[in-house]
Amino acid sequence: MRARYANLARIGELDPERDYLVIYQTMLRYEFPWDMKLGLNLAFNRSFSIPSIAAVHTATGELTERTQKRIDDTGLLMYEMVLNGFDQPRGRDALRRINQIHRPHDIRNDDYLYVLGCLVVIPTRWLQQYGWRQPCCHERQATYLFYRELGRRMGITEIPGSYEEFETWFDAHDAAHLQPNDDAAAIERATRMLMLTRIPKPLAALGNALVSAMYDAPLRRAMRVDAPAWPVRDGLHLALKIRSRLQRWFGAPRTTALFADGIKAKSYPDGYKISQLGPQQDQVPGRSSA
Repeated sequence: MRARYANLARIGELDPERDYLVIYQTMLRYEFPWDMKLGLNLAFNRSFSIPSIAAVHTATGELTERTQKRIDDTGLLMYEMVLNGFDQPRGRDALRRINQIHRPHDIRNDDYLYVLGCLVVIPTRWLQQYGWRQPCCHERQATYLFYRELGRRMGITEIPGSYEEFETWFDAHDAAHLQPNDDAAAIERATRMLMLTRIPKPLAALGNALVSAMYDAPLRRAMRVDAPAWPVRDGLHLALKIRSRLQRWFGAPRTTALFADGIKAKSYPDGYKISQLGPQQDQVPGRSSA
């Protein structure tokens, strides 16, 4: 059992202010790879559902017409920054590309803050509920510091001063602005089709209900998604709780890092260049290909 907590012991010896990237990398690549990937997917899913943010995405058509590529591009850019940090060439290139993608759009600072808040809070809460162990204080702090640094390098201002303050801000903003809207519903319909392909075949008949059960009630209302039947919702919750216990009692520490053989994506079977991720110039509203 001691070996199961070896990474946690190492994390406890690090300084989150100095070593936040190493701690966050350990969370994603060794301690909680499946949970972190799912948590980040749910975080982006929620961020797309605020009316002002959803309207930008439906206007570009990236999420509704080129759904797989848009999701792959977002994931690749995020993982490049996590794996390489902000000061290494590939991390810098990914951050530069993110800023290029957002530059043509008039996006409010609060909307940027909300997306950051989703990335900080939603995966952490998933781990608190379904992780094989609770994230420790160093891991919460490292998560906050990684996204605070990302926000600063994107020119986002008024970032709350701690994880706890950001969580409080996020909850208040979420309650005030996560409202039912047609743009969020359109995005959810497009992204749901991809999520359904990841449901194990024996559970395919319950696919739609299981996807809906992943959302909480406020998110379902915003997306105009019906609540799943309670046996599906409670069954999913129970299955995830059992999984977490089995991982804790019988799981072994991961020895091969996630993405050890490189970052793969369906949209780029032969590999990719960071410069080709995201909408190209002739796909951005207000830009020409000339």
